[in-house]
Amino acid sequence: MSRSRVLSGIQPTGTGKHLGNYLGAVRHWAAMQDEFECFFFVADLHALTTTPDPAEQRDRTRRTTAELLAMGVDPSRSALFCQSHVPEHAELAWVLGCLTGFGEASRMTQFKEKGGGNVGLFTYPVLQAADILMYRPQSVPVGEDQRQHLELTRDLAQRFNGRYGETFVVPEPYVQRAAARIKDLQEPAAKMSTSRGGPGTLWVVDEPKVITKKIKSAVTDTGREVRAGDDKPGITNLLTILSVVSGRPVAELEVAYEGKGYGEFKADVAEAVVALFEPVRRRYLEVMQDPAALDGILKQGAERAREVAASTMTTVRERVGLLPAT
Repeated sequence: MSRSRVLSGIQPTGTGKHLGNYLGAVRHWAAMQDEFECFFFVADLHALTTTPDPAEQRDRTRRTTAELLAMGVDPSRSALFCQSHVPEHAELAWVLGCLTGFGEASRMTQFKEKGGGNVGLFTYPVLQAADILMYRPQSVPVGEDQRQHLELTRDLAQRFNGRYGETFVVPEPYVQRAAARIKDLQEPAAKMSTSRGGPGTLWVVDEPKVITKKIKSAVTDTGREVRAGDDKPGITNLLTILSVVSGRPVAELEVAYEGKGYGEFKADVAEAVVALFEPVRRRYLEVMQDPAALDGILKQGAERAREVAASTMTTVRERVGLLPAT
């Protein structure tokens, strides 16, 4: 019996993945491999909207791939590939772009929030729709900030199917257990983010001493009580982190640290995070030692992906009236 198919992508960044990324997304990717046929890709074409330095772009792509492998993506069970290695993505994006209204595209939140930009940023959601529909997945893991893009994808799938006949699966959002919202260690009113960075962000590949220093320097609140509450955002954030990492409820942790000071509490949070990340960091450094092997994994993943993509595009070309190549 064939397994349901799931697809997800992640942009290559220079700074890597932080604790929030790991707990909210990538850790779930690893778990999904047991249940689904998974296609995971590094969205290097999407990254071009920021016109990165070419050498930096290549380095970021390899580093992101190494992080995904270190965090549990298994190329023997999933197709792990670069978006640019499957040229059908760009071709399908053009076809879908011809079915997308200008007003529809201009309403996309991400484009509006960034105050406009290049044409690539404007058409970003259409390429994202092509990424998804190419593999006809039943489910797509999405965060709240991507729900609007998935709705456009669903609309385009239905529009294409209505005009040209049943071709694409209309994907559903993959609903996973709500992840705890990890906040910035220095600004606990804001979520931990790649763009913010700095001493308030815990990167997956940080050295243990760096993680420890960041957590011990985390902003705390007045008083000495280790308890959660709106009046104690700094300690609440650290309790949330320790709860997610250790699997112990916040209420249980509050009881355990009753009468204890912030120093002991922070030391325990740091120890727990270091223990979580250490095997990931060790695997990441090991994988990064062999760029040729990394490239080989991406090549193998692209070959698997192109088998599906080629089949999809053969159907799409025929449906929209393009002559077959001879």
